[in-house]
Amino acid sequence: MKRLSIVALAAGAMALVLAGCGSSDKSADASGLKQAGTTTARTTSPAASTSVGPLVQPPADAPTSATAAKKTTAPAGAQTTCGDFRDLSEDTEKQVIDQILAAHPGSFLDGSPNVALGTAKLACLASTYANTPVAVAIRVAPK
Repeated sequence: MKRLSIVALAAGAMALVLAGCGSSDKSADASGLKQAGTTTARTTSPAASTSVGPLVQPPADAPTSATAAKKTTAPAGAQTTCGDFRDLSEDTEKQVIDQILAAHPGSFLDGSPNVALGTAKLACLASTYANTPVAVAIRVAPK
């Protein structure tokens, strides 16, 4: 009986606290913004400067290319290492995965080239698999 009264007392106190946290000003519209005629003080932030400062030039020795070009020719399919796989274009990656799945029929990824491709991309992110064949990294071929 004491526990029930303590729980009821705590719930009542919480309801009072939450009711006190609500806004008593009913002049807010649906979006929560105050109407223009309210008597509350408004704070304004200073206007942002529209002038543009001097442009910052990159250093002369900075590389001009953001990313290296991806390879569009597939190495020997099932023998492609993860290091080589990371440098392939998307179409070439799909070709390599198709070759790997064709070379290892009956694997758990057989018939799921998209799953195999995603697995290969994730597995080959690890630097420890750089010299490991993709087929081994995605576990369709034995080590």
